[in-house]
Amino acid sequence: MASDPQRGQRNINPQRGDKDGSARGSRGSAGPEPAGEDRKPASDEAHSAFTPPLGVPYPPLPEDEHPTSEFALPAGLRPEPPAEQEGSAFTPPAGTTTGQTPLPTPVGATAMGLAFTPPHGIPTVRLTKEAPWQDRMRTMLRMPVGERPVPERRERGDEDTGPAVPRVLDLTLRIGEILLAGGEGAEDVEAAMFGVAHAYGLERVEPTVTFTLLSISYQPSLVDDPVTASRTVRRRGVDYNRLSAVFRLVDEITSEGITLEEAYRGLAEIRRNRHPYPSWALTVASGLLSGAASMLVGGGSLVFLAAAVGSMLGDRLAWLASGRGLPEFYQFVVAAMPPAAVGLAFGLAHSNVQASAVITGGLFALIPGRALVAGVHDGLTGYYITAAARLLEVGYLIVGIVVGVLSVLYIGLQVSPGLKRLNPEQALGSYNAPLVQTFAAMLLALAFCVLLQQERHTVAFATLNGGVAWVVYGALADVAGINPVPATAIAAGLVGLFGQLLSRYRYASALPYVTAAIGPLLPGSATYFGLLNFAQGHLPQGLTSLVQAASLALAIAVGVNLGSEVARLFLRAPGLLEAGAGRRAAKRTRGF
Repeated sequence: MASDPQRGQRNINPQRGDKDGSARGSRGSAGPEPAGEDRKPASDEAHSAFTPPLGVPYPPLPEDEHPTSEFALPAGLRPEPPAEQEGSAFTPPAGTTTGQTPLPTPVGATAMGLAFTPPHGIPTVRLTKEAPWQDRMRTMLRMPVGERPVPERRERGDEDTGPAVPRVLDLTLRIGEILLAGGEGAEDVEAAMFGVAHAYGLERVEPTVTFTLLSISYQPSLVDDPVTASRTVRRRGVDYNRLSAVFRLVDEITSEGITLEEAYRGLAEIRRNRHPYPSWALTVASGLLSGAASMLVGGGSLVFLAAAVGSMLGDRLAWLASGRGLPEFYQFVVAAMPPAAVGLAFGLAHSNVQASAVITGGLFALIPGRALVAGVHDGLTGYYITAAARLLEVGYLIVGIVVGVLSVLYIGLQVSPGLKRLNPEQALGSYNAPLVQTFAAMLLALAFCVLLQQERHTVAFATLNGGVAWVVYGALADVAGINPVPATAIAAGLVGLFGQLLSRYRYASALPYVTAAIGPLLPGSATYFGLLNFAQGHLPQGLTSLVQAASLALAIAVGVNLGSEVARLFLRAPGLLEAGAGRRAAKRTRGF
């Protein structure tokens, strides 16, 4: 069979065959080749399995150059609508405006979600340094840990690594120790400790305050081990001058940003400072306090002197017992004996001196009103362990007073069973002299300020606050005829209100303005009535008087705390961006 010369020529030139094959392949992808004579047949050697044989037309090209998938939607079916986007609980509801632009209804937002989450989310807190540090730190303490603002990051050089964490924790514990030993509430102590640590850049820090133990824990990050330090408060002393100085130091640390060395230097100066009043001035102030208290219940000038002498003798005996290392319980026992003995001596002498007023005045100087107010305040703010310890301490001290007074009264009644001068109804029942009692109340508050070692510029405010408290109590109890318990609570509430406002105005603690002012409201006469009835064997009457005394004491404590919280209603919450946002308080279980 003869071969075609053209075919043989094409087979001899392989490059042309390759070229034709490649061209044919490209035409297969671009379009069909021309049929008839224009199409040149290929040899058997150049024939490919993917090339149609001679005489067979090329198949039509697909419309889409991309291959189809088994997951592709078949022809004739409509695609499903896209799923709704999940909404967020922080999306504002329909009709809520942000600035001037109304926002649409959030997709997926429900009424249940909006009921538990604020429309604009949790408000951001910026701790501006214009507000007192007590309010700023209390705001942070009452916030969850994840919502607290981080400390301000200071620009540091390459060699500056910031203050050492152990030294910051040590300074924090030392400041907290002075505040707790001075009688400050547990919440304010924690706020001060938190403020100091936060000022030096410790973000994840948690202070803990109990009655005798302070601890603080710092965790640099979620993967690092925490650093924990603690300090035990073994001795407590009343010195409001030192307390005010520590408050100023904390304000300088949190607001002015003093260095760690400057803070240590300031703390050392506070510890080296002596008390503003010597010991003999404290003894004289104790006598003035008892004499003024005796005037509140109807005593004259002789009763004033007798009560003052008895109280000063008790104060000296208490100092002697303290120097010998006796516990505070026995110090109160020996301090309560001289006023009761002086009153009993006047009663046995059948003189015209009101012996009951002498003993009542001595009790005013011994009732631990400061510890009672601090204990109730800790309980109302959620520090139950510290509150229970403080109230237990108050109970022991009152028992010491009871033991001292009852011992003397029992001996006197055994010597003279018909001792008429100790009848409380005859001595204290009908006395009502507003001017004399107001003066006595202010004198009592003044003497209390000296006993508390207050700064001199706070004495006038505390004295005036005590006089206002007595005027309010007298107007409610004597003029309006209100029960003494609610009248005492209202007067103590005003004391707490004024004290809190004055402390915020002066960026200081509220205790110097409050503790001395509640002195005229202390239940000295009710306590004496109960003890005298016990000594005379009248148990029902004694229990009634002691229950009244306890009710008055609780009314004072609750009233002072309530007045402080009411004062915070008038103070702007620091850092809340929304004007209508409320001040947060500690969350409770509501009984379940």
